Amino acid sequence: MSKADSKNQDKELEKNSKPNKPDKSKKQDKNKKPNVFVRMGRKLKETFGELKRVTWPTFGKALKATGIVLGIVLAFIVVVTGVNYGFTELLKFLTEL
Repeated sequence: MSKADSKNQDKELEKNSKPNKPDKSKKQDKNKKPNVFVRMGRKLKETFGELKRVTWPTFGKALKATGIVLGIVLAFIVVVTGVNYGFTELLKFLTEL
């Protein structure tokens, strides 16, 4: 064997004989959260990715749904106003006695 071969073998033995200690800085890097701007950027990217997959309603369907919502809101306004008027009249009647 030549001296170069024996040196290479010695180096390999040294590498193999050293205990494998995990690097503490690598563990800290795994547990460390990225800064707030990186996290916000990721969240925005995910949000826009999800919005691409959304099935948007047609204009007609959106208009129809809006009309239904407005009709229900108007009906509740009428009912609440009527109940309010009724209680007001009842209070006036009871206080005048």
